[in-house]
Amino acid sequence: MNLLVVGASYRTTPVATLERLAVAPADLTRTLDRLLAQPYIGEAVVVSTCNRVEVYAAVTGFHGGLGDICEVLAAHAGCVQNDLANRLYVHYDGAAVEHAFRVAAGLDSMVVGEAQILGQLRDAYHAATEAEATGRLLHELMQQALRVGKRAHSETSIDRAGQSVVTAALDVAATHLDGGLPGRPALVIGAGAMGALSVATLSRAGVGPLSVANRGNDRAVRLAESYGASAVPYQDLAAALTGVDVVVAATASTQPVLTRDMLATALADRDTPLVVLDLAVPRDVEPAAAELPGVVVVDIDNLATALRDGPAAADQLAVTRIVTTEVEAFLSWLRGADVAPTVAALRARADDVVTAELRRLAQRRPDLSEEQRAEVAHTVHRVVQRLLHSPTVRARQLAAEPGGDQYTALLRELFDLEVPGSAQADSVPDIGER
Repeated sequence: MNLLVVGASYRTTPVATLERLAVAPADLTRTLDRLLAQPYIGEAVVVSTCNRVEVYAAVTGFHGGLGDICEVLAAHAGCVQNDLANRLYVHYDGAAVEHAFRVAAGLDSMVVGEAQILGQLRDAYHAATEAEATGRLLHELMQQALRVGKRAHSETSIDRAGQSVVTAALDVAATHLDGGLPGRPALVIGAGAMGALSVATLSRAGVGPLSVANRGNDRAVRLAESYGASAVPYQDLAAALTGVDVVVAATASTQPVLTRDMLATALADRDTPLVVLDLAVPRDVEPAAAELPGVVVVDIDNLATALRDGPAAADQLAVTRIVTTEVEAFLSWLRGADVAPTVAALRARADDVVTAELRRLAQRRPDLSEEQRAEVAHTVHRVVQRLLHSPTVRARQLAAEPGGDQYTALLRELFDLEVPGSAQADSVPDIGER
């Protein structure tokens, strides 16, 4: 099995495409099942956030695995596979490991260093595990990626500003309001992870009064009570818009929850702009609403262009060094793990040969006593084990080094060993990202 990552993010894909690719929690198990039903995919994890959709997979061949993943993503997005391919990036084997670790460390995030991605990765991994979509390879990759992410945040100051997409969006919102956010009435739509983070961040920013709306009102009430806010019944959403200056929309809806007509009504008799932060993918705000005078819509697309300053270069360099070290350690483990089945097959072949020869000896020398046969068997086994000891130890050492897979392949070739899962992947270009 080889590692393959295929994905789209804010770096390569506009929000309109990310919306179509986004995998809602209700569709996650079905998407994983479709991936596992493909001929070249043995394991899969799907990460779908507000600014990325990625498939991490263990595949038996590069080209076959890539085709399988693209086929599933295209079907899910309802688009032509060739049209989608130009929007995707691809990482294979070592590059896939590096990408996973960079994502976990926050180096690939829209807001460099944000820690929210760690929870999103953890949720994606747990969901895949519950769906029985992960095996040894992705278990190890995800567990190590989460560990690398924690290490990056504990050993460096990459997240010293405590930023997330929410805080970055609110920074942009503040530039459109005289005097900034303090004292501004605000409304958060959605009580999930992003909504809860928005409520907490707005509360710290001193907005007020603060309201929360959610399809499930009980959840909105619990979240509002935690921060001294008030819950707004979802059916009263249109009316609630008329009394606020800032709206954060972060639901999991597949359709816009804020239409052009709703926002146009909310603008009546207003002297101040209405700033709407659309942090959802798919978008919560109807695109036509951005054309209304008096409405400022900040979504993932224009937020990406507004974020230019990240953590200090020294912090990013420190995290990059951690990632580089951890990638090499993981690849060494991977190479060592790959040689184990080959070594086991070699020892099994030796045992078979010894067993066959002892059987022949018993047939040709029936006069040997049980004690003599046992002594011969013990001696032959010892000779074989001593002959194999140094080569197998050395094979493990060489396999842990760069290019070590060649030694494993040579061992299989020399001894004509059949090792399950050891077939060579189809030829692959020297590819990191495309």
